[in-house]
Amino acid sequence: MKSNLRPAIDEFRENGFIRVAQAFDKATKDACLESIEAELRSQSINVANPETWTKPVIRFVCPEGPAFAIAGTSPRLWALYDALLGNGNWIKRQGVGGTVPVRFPSKTDPGDAGWHIDGSYEVDGRYFVNVHSRNRALLALFLFTDVSEHDAPTEILVGSHRDVPPILRQYGEDGVFSGDVAPRLPQTTFARPRVPAIGQSGDVFVCHPFLVHRATWPHRGQTPRIMAQPEIGHCEQFSLLPGNSRCVVEDMILDSLN
Repeated sequence: MKSNLRPAIDEFRENGFIRVAQAFDKATKDACLESIEAELRSQSINVANPETWTKPVIRFVCPEGPAFAIAGTSPRLWALYDALLGNGNWIKRQGVGGTVPVRFPSKTDPGDAGWHIDGSYEVDGRYFVNVHSRNRALLALFLFTDVSEHDAPTEILVGSHRDVPPILRQYGEDGVFSGDVAPRLPQTTFARPRVPAIGQSGDVFVCHPFLVHRATWPHRGQTPRIMAQPEIGHCEQFSLLPGNSRCVVEDMILDSLN
């Protein structure tokens, strides 16, 4: 591990996430927003016209293209992924990926604001997760607009990544529907400190795959809040064999199980 990343890794171990400030530059962010706004226009939504903001949130697959490739391959992000996962253990995607939730100023319940962890593989049309974190090595939150406390930021339960592996262990290799995990967590999980994922466009929150988080509402800001939330995939799921861990994230899961 590079010595200059050690404080970041220590913070990640403690909290389950870290914010990488200005992981990509303004020109890249602006180019990504152009593509996202084009997708919104195809759905009759104009980010400059509040009369077209008829729903509190919409989602679509993150666009591809040169700007997204630059954002997703940020050298600072890739160095952090290497430090957390080990060089050669994760999939070096030439883009951002995932979905783009766009949240509009609204007092309406968006219907997706419950505590959860993200699923990582599909079973009968629903997204499941297992203790080995099949398919997902990390969760990333790419901010394409500034996000303040008024803009319905994602809320994070600090340190909650420690509470999830013991719940998942009982479901073995097959795993469980991701939406069934939070209701099985102890009440002490929800007493953990809560931190909003606020920052400037170009910031990226890099998160443990089992970090508990939620959308918030209402959106009291003036403009749509836009981000992408891709998984960082790995070449194979964590084996979780004691004494055979290959990276920081796998160590963290093993520590939680012990």
